[in-house]
Amino acid sequence: MHEVSSGEILKILRELCAERVLIQTPEGLKGEAQALADFLEENGVEAIISGDINYGACDPADREAKLLGCDALIHLGHSYMRLHLEVPTIFVPAFAAVDVVPSLERNLGEIRRLGRRIALVTTAQHIHQLDRARKFLEKNGFDVLVGHGDSRVSWPGQVLGCNFAAAKVDAEGVLFIGAGYFHPIGVALATRKPTLAVNPYSGDAIWMDNEAERLIRRRWAQIAKAMDAERFGVITSTKKGQLRLAEAKRVVRLLREHGKYARLIAMNHISYPALEGFDFDAYVIVACPRVPIDDYENWRRPVLTPPEVEILLGLREDYEFDEILGAERKADEPFGLSVK
Repeated sequence: MHEVSSGEILKILRELCAERVLIQTPEGLKGEAQALADFLEENGVEAIISGDINYGACDPADREAKLLGCDALIHLGHSYMRLHLEVPTIFVPAFAAVDVVPSLERNLGEIRRLGRRIALVTTAQHIHQLDRARKFLEKNGFDVLVGHGDSRVSWPGQVLGCNFAAAKVDAEGVLFIGAGYFHPIGVALATRKPTLAVNPYSGDAIWMDNEAERLIRRRWAQIAKAMDAERFGVITSTKKGQLRLAEAKRVVRLLREHGKYARLIAMNHISYPALEGFDFDAYVIVACPRVPIDDYENWRRPVLTPPEVEILLGLREDYEFDEILGAERKADEPFGLSVK
């Protein structure tokens, strides 16, 4: 279960004088979205639920909310991201109702293998317990570092699927608290440091290093498959938090300077079936960096990231994980803004 503060949301909506709202939700919070819509309508606010797939705070439905005549957008499940939005947007992180400390206590032996000086990171779902986790680890002899990250995150120690700036501190290894492989494998790829993921639901601990190395080998295979490619489709996203038009244009320019045909393509939902009618030998994704990493098996043509294109063209030798980085956070800049 996740905690969603319906009363606080209603209070903010009344401050905004909002009469109609659009609720946007990831797959795992559809039940909470429906319950929130029922609650709001019981309290005089018309609520519409977006049925579209949501990929994160980088994918707000503010344009759709404006089209539907909504006074505000409620974005469930993700923390605030600094974006230029068309309607007032309430980012509502859904905090997981699970205690993270027992899983840490159970896996102290594995955690010690990271070294004494460790970086501690998690996602928005568990960020409210990160300080408890830090204090528990420090009591057990660890020197715990919690990185501030950059402007794309709302809290110290928070990582996104596309941004691991908070993990890039002077530590011997990285401890990730959360479920699944999606975030911790990104931590391992971005930091190239020993990474241990502790699942607070199951109590299991999984090392990411071998899986990260296997993934890098698969990426080198994609680069090799693209060696003979002459025609490249360079894809940029129209999602506000994934729009990297300047970087996409840079990649197009690099490819053309090296004698390749390159054409810029803009898409909202990036998938290979929508591209099958084009005449390209390979693609470059300059949007969410996880699309080529996690979905490459669904593509019939090689699909690369911008750093992988630079390897292909002989401009770099070492592998680098692609990220969407924000501006450096100033010392006095607040975290955790909820309305924009």
